[in-house]
Amino acid sequence: MIGPSSRECTGADLFTLAQETEQDWWEVEALFDTCFAPGRAALSSYRLRDDVPPVAGLCVVARDEAGILGGAIRYWPVLVGDAPALLLGPVAVHPTAQGEGLGGALIRDTLERAAQQGHDRVLLVGDAPYYQRFGFSRLDGVIMPPPTNPDRVLGLPLVEGAWRGLYGDVTRNASPLNSRFDASERG
Repeated sequence: MIGPSSRECTGADLFTLAQETEQDWWEVEALFDTCFAPGRAALSSYRLRDDVPPVAGLCVVARDEAGILGGAIRYWPVLVGDAPALLLGPVAVHPTAQGEGLGGALIRDTLERAAQQGHDRVLLVGDAPYYQRFGFSRLDGVIMPPPTNPDRVLGLPLVEGAWRGLYGDVTRNASPLNSRFDASERG
């Protein structure tokens, strides 16, 4: 089914993209642990996520025909100065599914969802050569908490001019944005 709740993408296997649910939470966390170095939660971007629920409508999982988790992506609300933005990440693809275009499918799908939901801009910390193909570029004057390398602070306007003239510190945005994830339900 192609639509806001699920999409299919092809690679070596067939994956279905669907909104992450509370039941997916720990499996997604295990995927992130598998794909990222120990201590990932110590990164500056994680400090922006502390005690802030993710944007549920933009948290997406990819499962194969057997229901096995192949990838996941999450977004978090942040502020750049006083302006709201979305912080993309983490995005991860299980090592057995890498190289099949699943990461790109997750990113493209969720950027489209974010635009449809009326969000103006997306921010991430990542490798410019990878994210440029999705339209991201370096943001001058947008300051992530240290020790973030400023060359890795990238942005994408979902609305023309959304980053124009915008600068300042990136801070937590604790006001919920349509989140269905409640920390008390995760145990």
